[in-house]
Amino acid sequence: MVNGRRVGDCIGNLDWWQADYQYAGFQHGYIASFFAINQNKTLLNKLSRGSSSPYQKKVALYAVILLFVLMAILGGPFFATENWRLIWLGALMATALHFFPFYFVHGKSMIYLALVCAANIAVGYLFPNISMVVIAYVDAAIKFAFGAYLYFLSRPSQQA
Repeated sequence: MVNGRRVGDCIGNLDWWQADYQYAGFQHGYIASFFAINQNKTLLNKLSRGSSSPYQKKVALYAVILLFVLMAILGGPFFATENWRLIWLGALMATALHFFPFYFVHGKSMIYLALVCAANIAVGYLFPNISMVVIAYVDAAIKFAFGAYLYFLSRPSQQA
C-alpha cells in the first residue's frame, strides 16, 4: 500500500464533475494511478521500507472493505431519488473516513488527511448552496497536497 493513490483520487475528482457526476472519471483516475503506483518499483522503494507486515496487509484490507460498506450506507440510500449531490458527498465522506484505519499502515498523516477531508465534506452537507464542484476541487486539492507532502517531505517509518 502506498500513499500515491491519493493522486488517483485527485485526478478522478478533477474529471468526474464535468459530466453530471459521472463515476467513470473517478474510476479511471483511481485505477490508473493505483496500477501506476504499484508497478513503479522506484516509487515503492522511496515510499516504503520492505514489504508490508501481515498486520498492515490485514488493516489495509479491512480499510478497503470499510470504504465500500460506508459508501453503501452514506450514499446508497440516495440512488432511489437520484440525489447525486448526496450520493457523491456520501462517497467522499466514506473515502475520508476509510483513511483512519490507514494510520496503522501509513502513520499519523492519515489521521490528518481523514480529518481535513471529512471537514471539507461536512461543509458540503451543511451548506447545500456551495457548489459540488467546489467541494470536489477542494477535496482533490487536499488529497494532492497530502500526496505531495508524503512524496517530497515524509520519510518511511521504521517498523518496531
